[in-house]
Amino acid sequence: MITIIDYGLGNLGSVKNMLKKIGVESEISKDLDTVKKAKKIILPGVGAFDPAMERLTNNALRDVLDEKALQEKIPIMGICLGMQLLTNGSEEGQLPGLGWIPARSYKFSAEEFPGLKIPHMGWNFVVKTNEHKLTDGFTDEFRFYFVHSYYVKVQEPQYSILSARYGVVFDAAIQNANIMGAQFHAEKSHKYGMKLFQNFATI
Repeated sequence: MITIIDYGLGNLGSVKNMLKKIGVESEISKDLDTVKKAKKIILPGVGAFDPAMERLTNNALRDVLDEKALQEKIPIMGICLGMQLLTNGSEEGQLPGLGWIPARSYKFSAEEFPGLKIPHMGWNFVVKTNEHKLTDGFTDEFRFYFVHSYYVKVQEPQYSILSARYGVVFDAAIQNANIMGAQFHAEKSHKYGMKLFQNFATI
C-alpha cells in the first residue's frame, strides 16, 4: 500500500489512477494516524514553495513525515514541487525545505538563455547520472513530462539519479537513502511513468 499525501496541493487523483493502472494499491490521505501507519509514501505537489511548506507545517504533517523519513526510513518519493520540498530550500520562497536531500531549487533564467520559455513544459529526455532502483530497467533513451519554473541542483553528485537539460543541466531525479524525488510528472508520462512507479512500488 502506498500512501499519497493530501496537503491540498498536487495531482492526487492522477497519481492514484496511474498506480491503479499498474496494479499497485494506494490511498490518498491527510489523516495523521493514517500517515503514521504508512509503509511507503508519495508526496506530490503543484504550486509555490512557501505555501506548500506552510501547509505541511500548519497541519502537523511535517513532524510525522520527518519521523517516517528520518527515523523509520520508509521509502518516500516527492513529485514535481514535492521533490523540491525535499531539499534545503528554493529561490522561489523564504522558508526552509524539509532538508532531507542536500540540494536547492533555482529559477530558470530567460535573461541568461534568451528565448527560453518558462515554465519548462512538455516532454524532455533524461539521462542516468547514477544507478538506482528507481530507474532499473530503463534504457539510455527515455523521457518524461515536465511542468516547472524552478529546477533542482544537488550539492554532491551522488545525490543525483537523473539529469535533463533545459537551458541549464538540472537534476531531474534525486535521492538520499530511502528518500527519492522526481521533478517530472510521472503520472503524466505514460509508459515511462508507469515503469518508474512500478520500480518505486518494489523498493
